[in-house]
Amino acid sequence: MTAAMAGKAAITVTPNENGFGAAITGLDLSKPLAPNVLTEVKDAWARHSVVWFPDQPLTHDELEAFTLQIGPFGVDPFIKPMEGRPHILELRREPDEKARNFGAGWHSDWSFQETPPAATILHSKVVPPVGGDTLYADCYRAYDALSDEMKRVLGTLTAIHSAALPYGTDGIFAHEKEKRTMEIVVSKEAEKTFPHPLVRTHPVTGRKALFVSPVYTLGIEGMKREESAAILGYLYTHMTKDEFVYRHKWHENMLTMWDNRCTLHYADGGYDGHLRVMHRTTVAGERPV
Repeated sequence: MTAAMAGKAAITVTPNENGFGAAITGLDLSKPLAPNVLTEVKDAWARHSVVWFPDQPLTHDELEAFTLQIGPFGVDPFIKPMEGRPHILELRREPDEKARNFGAGWHSDWSFQETPPAATILHSKVVPPVGGDTLYADCYRAYDALSDEMKRVLGTLTAIHSAALPYGTDGIFAHEKEKRTMEIVVSKEAEKTFPHPLVRTHPVTGRKALFVSPVYTLGIEGMKREESAAILGYLYTHMTKDEFVYRHKWHENMLTMWDNRCTLHYADGGYDGHLRVMHRTTVAGERPV
């Protein structure tokens, strides 16, 4: 547990037992953070990869202002943003919706971009009484647990990322039959590909993490489909073992921020018949190395 002074208020960082994920309390995100407090928040985020701030009722302006304290806005393609708020996505599912909950697949947000987002920030507005957890996988520890020989092999490989599977013209959303409140934009643009190192080095911590996902990784450069599928299939099973996964429980007005450079996440369902509303922003990142 650590603390730093923010004017008259101390902030407290309370990590999970294994250090993956931490609660941050004792500050008000509706106001600009003092430089020393912002440094403490960013340090905690770097150490724990997923951080959450309970009891933070924020307006749209305040959510955007906090995001910009972390970094410039990222680019969010293929989903229509809120009216008049180009940097806020409303992840909304009505009680009567039958479509699969959005984000129900392990992924790192927008990894198919040349410079994928560093952070995703999600603010809960309406939380259902059951279900709706978000699962996070620690891609640092998943990498660390591999054998030295596997690390050596994977460190030479390049993975091919694309948004084709969910957002392409023949993708999952293109064939969706059930009505969805969120407006998904199916596009040929989603079928573009971009190569990234299969193992990336975090620009802040210097630690290595696996950087592939079943939603956005098509294969491994230079390999046959079957060869690539064998390696990636093993990694997906390995990365999402219980020992690397944290299940996050939401409460109303909770803001959660995670690091896309070293985590995967999965939006769980289980709340059919209940309204769920979340507001999301992203923070621009850098090209993976």
